[in-house]
Amino acid sequence: AAALTREGGEDAFRRLFRFYRQRDASDLRGVVDFSAPGGQVFRSQLSISSVSDQDAYRAGLQPVSQWKAYGLRGYPGFIFIPNPFLPGCQRHWVKQCLKLYPEKPNVCNLDLHMAPEKTTDLWGQSKEQLRRKGSSKWEPRSLLEKLRWVTLGYHYNWETKKYSANHHTPFPSDLAFLSEQVAAACGFRGFQAQAGILNYYHFDSSLGIHVDESELDHSRPLLSFSFGQSSIFLLGGLKREEAPTAMFMHSGDIMVMSGFSRLLYHAVPRILPNPEGTALPSCLDQAPSSDLPVGSVIEHSSDEDWQVCAKYLQSSRINMTIRQVLAEGQKFPEESGTNGKVQTPSEDSYHENSKAKRHKPNTV
Repeated sequence: AAALTREGGEDAFRRLFRFYRQRDASDLRGVVDFSAPGGQVFRSQLSISSVSDQDAYRAGLQPVSQWKAYGLRGYPGFIFIPNPFLPGCQRHWVKQCLKLYPEKPNVCNLDLHMAPEKTTDLWGQSKEQLRRKGSSKWEPRSLLEKLRWVTLGYHYNWETKKYSANHHTPFPSDLAFLSEQVAAACGFRGFQAQAGILNYYHFDSSLGIHVDESELDHSRPLLSFSFGQSSIFLLGGLKREEAPTAMFMHSGDIMVMSGFSRLLYHAVPRILPNPEGTALPSCLDQAPSSDLPVGSVIEHSSDEDWQVCAKYLQSSRINMTIRQVLAEGQKFPEESGTNGKVQTPSEDSYHENSKAKRHKPNTV
């Protein structure tokens, strides 16, 4: 990695992105692994008293006193929390991301290329095809497998790279509750989950180099939740000339970018099979407890639904990034001409896919 950053021609971030993006790149010695922290990794303190054990249980999380949290030297405000979910509770969020959150009135990449009636029930149209799916890469993909992104709450406009007051739908209450508990545990009480971007990755997918700066309030953190297969995440600096730090993200891991780290360049160059060598990570093996607490936002999945989700995750990763767009009492500036329309992503769009990029971004 050090040698790569000294080469000329392109910025240091792009060079490392390309290095880890290579399908045959097997040298992962420079990738930080929070399951075996050391070097620039240090333990972070959490605000244990800010989240009651009951509220943590209701969100499907272990008591905050049992979480482990880490920081990275040189990245103030960055917090990494290895899987704090209660056994089985990751399943709820996977099912929501595949079955519920893509439903209308939420917006997804398929809306840009298909008639509205064709995208009203992606789950119903895909579940049988997914359940029967074999291992051949030549089998036609279901609509769920063609999902690249879904937006929630204030819907991100990929063309203008802005949010607007007139393009908003209700934010899912269960996801808002989860986000509020995680933010509070990290010292951000009063966090309001107002926008979400869900990214759906396959083994040939990547997330381009970018900064999340479209939110009007940068004092609130960016929360990231990962489920399914693993990935390499690159966290850089304020400029692309600064070489990034590479780290693994596994199923259930949570990442918080706040303060100085809120506006740093970052990217996901590569999706990797989970390190246990099994089709799915073991943290997804069991269903949630049968005696969920009163008021829990976690729902039990039927065996039939989980079979579909499990088949999908065998070659995929789902990431939810949750943001507060506006400060308390803040309003959007007056705009003219956009009318909140969803625009077709441009070539430098936020989400990249190797097959799509050869033709047109986010095509189906």
